[in-house]
This record gives sequence, structure tokens and C-alpha cells, in this order.
Amino acid sequence: MSPIDFGYPSPAEFDDEVRDLVTAHVASRISVGDGTLWGDAAAPEASRRLGWVDLPTSSTGLLAEIAELRAELLAEGVDIVTLAGMGGSSLAPEVICATAGVPLEVVDTTDSGQIAEAIGTDLSRTVLVVSSKSGSTVETDSHRRAFSSAFEAAGIDPASRIVVVTDPGSPLHELALELGYRRVFLADPEVGGRYSALSAFGLVPSGLAGADIGALLAEAQEIAPALALDEPTNPAIQLGAFLGVAHARDTEKLVVAATSSPIVGFGAWLEQLVAESTGKDGEGILPVVVEGIDAPGFVDAGADAMLLFIGRAEGEHQPMSGFACAVDAPLGAQFLLWEYATAITGYSIGINPFDQPDVEAAKAGAREMLDGGLGTGAERPAFTHGAVAVFGPPELLDGADTLEDALRALADSAEEYGYVAIQAYLDRTSDTRAALIRQAAALRTGLQTTFGFGPRYLHSTGQYHKGGHPNGVFLQITADSRADLLIPGRDFTFGQLQAAQAAGDARVLRERRRPVLRLHLTDRAQGIEQILAAFGFEA
Repeated sequence: MSPIDFGYPSPAEFDDEVRDLVTAHVASRISVGDGTLWGDAAAPEASRRLGWVDLPTSSTGLLAEIAELRAELLAEGVDIVTLAGMGGSSLAPEVICATAGVPLEVVDTTDSGQIAEAIGTDLSRTVLVVSSKSGSTVETDSHRRAFSSAFEAAGIDPASRIVVVTDPGSPLHELALELGYRRVFLADPEVGGRYSALSAFGLVPSGLAGADIGALLAEAQEIAPALALDEPTNPAIQLGAFLGVAHARDTEKLVVAATSSPIVGFGAWLEQLVAESTGKDGEGILPVVVEGIDAPGFVDAGADAMLLFIGRAEGEHQPMSGFACAVDAPLGAQFLLWEYATAITGYSIGINPFDQPDVEAAKAGAREMLDGGLGTGAERPAFTHGAVAVFGPPELLDGADTLEDALRALADSAEEYGYVAIQAYLDRTSDTRAALIRQAAALRTGLQTTFGFGPRYLHSTGQYHKGGHPNGVFLQITADSRADLLIPGRDFTFGQLQAAQAAGDARVLRERRRPVLRLHLTDRAQGIEQILAAFGFEA
């Protein structure tokens, strides 16, 4: 029985696309690591990014080592697992542990308050997993430095409490050997970050936290043979054809809602995989993760959106586009199915699903801001409304002098089938009401609306924002730090890094003619309520 249920406006188009994919032997070529599938230009990158197809089997070799380390830590009274990692290094473990119902503290922020709260956990019972494929991720290195200093201050040897997951030969690998960290797990360098759910990046923190990672791999192993077949019944070919045909019809947004599935938070992982893999060369599919099937964006999806149920399809949802599907499978199978389907979608669209050519631009922008001593404070607001200072170019604001007018001006700058991206550089554990702004904006504007905490979104949808369809408008929310936090050994603080990341990304977006409105909150709680009120939202 197929794990997928489809609805589409033209069965003939879908059948033709499936037939073309089968004839091109797309699935079997992926399964044997044929990087030439996506063309000559993509081949050098793609050829060294297909190691993920073997992970359901090859990763079983990690199980005993992870279990042994977990037992050692528990015997020492260390039962709190904190993960420092960005993007593919943290999104899969977060889903795995949430679904398994085991605690995992994820630090994927530069917000001083959130980091201080994580460090304030009982360090005597804490192990820190430092996870970075490149080994040079600035956020993760900063977390490592801050936790190391805190361990030392608590009289704990940092090396005894730090576990590393990285690629062989990375700067982090070399540092871990030099400092004698507790354990180093080396990942397969031929697996890209967003395809690494079933690698050491997904399994080590999840296994240490107590998730049944052996069962996860078994779920992937069970579906793997079907995904490699050049057959019309292959669910990955079907899903890739569905996404490819929809994109060809300019239905380029995938609205994601969970239904009956026991999987928790899958949309956040899927968001990175699909957006970063397909959002380039002015093409791509933008996932829009919503709160449920009755949420704005899902219940009122327009011609630019297809619906995705994680679990069984529920309700009488008929998107204007005619495209809807439900994927009901266990988590391990979902990971591998979507990885195959995303690679197939890249073939269908005509892009390389394994590079991220625009991600570096925001990183470079942040570095330039830090080097120049600049942050969000370098700008002057157009006006201030209560606890909200409003920043934007005159051509966007067009004389607006209230928060409502500024938000209306941003929405008016969008195309009919554009989207709003909300980028909140806030504390995602304390400033949780900020997430309601997604619903508020979607209801008021009628546009598909995404929400991401910064800098977390930079490692997820950031590639699509700059490289995908150029029809987005961007609402960036920043705030004063409640109490800034030093980064040991660096000449900038977490607050300054966060400000530079926001300013750097905004600058790159504006350079690419994307409208950006920034709202800076001098009081977080009050400012969030003002934004919700300005959208006319009550909750």
C-alpha cells in the first residue's frame, strides 16, 4: 500500500511526468550515486553528495557506540543532552526526539537570553553535543565557547562534557583532538547537511537523549528498496512528479500541516530540505509550515499553493490549484522518502538539489557588519510607534507614519501570488507569541506567509529567500537584548552577532530588490502585541 494519497488537476500530466522519470531511470541512478543525473554543471557537486542513500544500512554501525556513550554518561549522572547546531545539524534531532517524547535542549540561536537560559540548566548533569558539518559554523562555535567557559566556572572539565559530530578533517575535528573532547563522531563527508537526518548528525544527539534510533533506521530500511525502483508505483517518483508538475504550473508553494501522524515538528525539517534544495536560479518550491489544517494559508490556499497533509488527509480541503497530497508513514521512512523525492524534484525542475549558492551571501554580510562595527543600531528609524521602531526605505514606506500603515505598505509591495516571510530575531523559548504573527499576517494580507526565528531560518529558507522565486516581501523583527552575553575569545557579543546577522541578511535581500521592513522592539512583549494588533489579530 502506498504511503501517499494524491489529488491533482490533470491526471494525464502527472502520468506523463511519472513515465518520463521512470524512462530516465531517475530512481535507480540516484540509488547508485550517479551524480550526472542533474547535468554536467551539477555533476561535480552531486557526485559527492549522494551518500545519504546508503545511510539506513551504513549508519547501523553507530548504534553500539552511541549506546555505550549514553550508558557511560548516565552512570556519571549526566542525563541532560544539549545540542549546539544549526540547520541540518539540529532540525532532524529535534524532530526525532520530539516524536520519541525524550528531552533534547536545542541551541540554534544567537539570542543572548535563550543561550543564557540553556547554559543555566544544571551543568553538573549536562553533556553538550557540538554538531557542525563544516566545523566552522559561527553560531555553533560561539555556543561551544560559551558552554566551555560555563563548565570551567562550575568546576567541570569541558573536555569531559563535550561530544563532537563533524566531517573528517574539519576545523572542529582538529580542535576536538587537540582539546581531548569526550568523543568525536565523524560523519560521511558525501552527505550534505540537509540530507543528514539518518547520519551521525541526526543519530548521535537523538540516541544520547534516549530516542530509539535503531527503530528509526529500520523504518528507513523497510522503504528503501521501493524508492530505488524505476517503477510508476515508486512513492518517491510519484511525489517528485507531483511537486514537479505543480511547479511547472506556477504552483510553487507547499503548505504543510500535520494531521493524524504521531510525528512532531516534521515541517521544520522538511522546510529546510525542500527550500534549500530547490530554491535557486529563480525557481523552487517554498514550504509554508502552518499550525493545522484550519490555519490561514491551508484552509484558503490559492492557485499558487499545493497542500500537504503529514498523516492522513482530513476535512474537505479543495485548494484552487487542485494539488493536494497526504503522506502517512513512520518518521524514518518519511526522512528517506522526502530525500529521494526532493532530489527527483530537482531533476524535474532542472536545478541542482545539492548546492546552496546564495547561503554564503548572508554570512558574508554578517561578517562585514561585524568587521565594520555595524549592527542594527547603525540605522535611524523612519518613526517609532510605542515599543516598535520602524525601519525601511522611503520608497517602501511611502510616507507611512503608523505601524498599520507600514505593514500595509509592505503587503502592497507584494505580487498577487507573492509571499510574506517573517524573520524573528527573538528568543524562541520565551517570545513564543511572536509565532502568532504568521497567522495575523496571512489573515490580513491573504498571502502565503512563512515564519522563522533568526538566525535559524538562514540555515533553512534563507537560500530560497535569495535564490528562489523573486516574489517575497520580508518582515524582519529584531529586539534589544534583555542582557547581552560575551563570547569567550571573540571581540563581539552574542547580541552584536545577532544584530549583524539580521542587518547582513536584510542588506543582501535589498540588494536583490526584495522589499524589507524591519521592526525593532524596545520592549519585546509589548512590541509583539502591538504588531499583532496592527494586523487586527486577536488571540
